[in-house]
Amino acid sequence: MILTGREILKRRDTDIFIDPFDSGRVNPNSYNLSLADELMVYTEDVLDPQKENRTETIHIPKEGYVLEPGKVYLARTLEYTKTYNLVPMIIGRSSLGRLGLAVHVTSGFGDVGFCGYWTLQLTCVQRVKIYPGMKICQIFYHTICGEVLEYSSDKYQNSDRIMASKIFQEFE
Repeated sequence: MILTGREILKRRDTDIFIDPFDSGRVNPNSYNLSLADELMVYTEDVLDPQKENRTETIHIPKEGYVLEPGKVYLARTLEYTKTYNLVPMIIGRSSLGRLGLAVHVTSGFGDVGFCGYWTLQLTCVQRVKIYPGMKICQIFYHTICGEVLEYSSDKYQNSDRIMASKIFQEFE
C-alpha cells in the first residue's frame, strides 16, 4: 500500500525524514523533491560497468541549463531523506514527463533504511531546460510486510553528493 499525504505528515520525524521539509510540497500520496544546483556527466565515449568511469561536474546556473538528448545527466535532490520501516520510491513529475524529461532510467526504487540524497539520472527526448531548486520528482512510500532488513550497503548509503555508478565494485 502507498501512504497518503496525511500519513506522510503523521510519520514525519519517525519513519520519514526529509530535510529541508516544506508542508506545502505534500501531495495526496507523495512529496515533491527539488533539484540541487549541479550535474555530473560521464566523459567516456563508452561506459564500462567493469571500471570506474570518469566524470565531470557542471554547475546549473540560476538562468537554467539545457539538457541534450542522448546523454545521461546525474543530478541529486536538494533534500536529504531517511526512511525507516517503509520502502521509498521516486518518480518524475507528470508535468516534466510531458516535456520529455525523465528523472531516472531504472532506479526509482529505494531500500528500507536508505539515508542520503537521491541521485537522479536525467534524460530527455528533446532539448529541455532545467533550473536549480525546481520541483523535479516525487517521493512516495510503500508499506512492507515481514521482517525489516534495512539497507546497509557501503556503495550509496549516506550519500552526500551525486553518486556515479559503483557497479565496478561488484567485479573486483
